[in-house]
Amino acid sequence: MAVKIRLARHGAKKRPFYRVVVADGRMPRDGRYIELVGRYNPLTTPKTIEIDLEKVDAWVAKGAQPTNAVAHLIDIARGAAPEPSKKDKKSKKQIAKDAAAAEEAAAAAAESAE
Repeated sequence: MAVKIRLARHGAKKRPFYRVVVADGRMPRDGRYIELVGRYNPLTTPKTIEIDLEKVDAWVAKGAQPTNAVAHLIDIARGAAPEPSKKDKKSKKQIAKDAAAAEEAAAAAAESAE
């Protein structure tokens, strides 16, 4: 029996939250699981990661394999990996406005220097 530590998706349409569960690898993603070991909510600011590391360590010692996503969440919960932050993208209009403002500031600085 291949035991995995993985995410089970819950919540409404386009409003997901995840449970970190220990489950048989043959079970469906949101199906029956052996034990609930944590929760992950990507919609809150900052993202909420609640994982019982003692239970995770016990299951890993028994041979359970965490998925890539869960392994990353465990690293964040332990403090080993920094929590990813979303980069703010500027629109083309905002970039043009910022460039124009920079040019005006440079022109004003040149006039005041003379």
